[in-house]
Amino acid sequence: MVELSDLRWDERGLLPVVIQDVRTGEVLMLARMNREALARTRRTGVVHLWDEAAGEMVEGGEATGSALHVVEVRVNCQADALLLQVNAAGPACRSGERSCFHRCLAPPRSLSAIAWGRDAAEGDEQNP
Repeated sequence: MVELSDLRWDERGLLPVVIQDVRTGEVLMLARMNREALARTRRTGVVHLWDEAAGEMVEGGEATGSALHVVEVRVNCQADALLLQVNAAGPACRSGERSCFHRCLAPPRSLSAIAWGRDAAEGDEQNP
């Protein structure tokens, strides 16, 4: 088990947080938490995040009316990032999509889509 005092916050007092649907394994969003957001998340069981653009704490899924209920909080090996496994009541992304990761990066112009997918799967780094 990791204690709160073991967490390694960045110079702004934030931790990156990956939010994942516990049932499907789908990554719903990447966000940041400060100490207050983590404390409120642990106290309420609902994800709270630090909105850097607005400079305020927000409830995850609030923009879409879909609360993110925490099932488990995991800490990475360096204690500098969190994985929140959640039950999502609906879309997690403020765009209204289920996941903030609903778009794909276009393949490089020099590769066909088939080669892009194969090379990426094989770890080919010679075709940046």
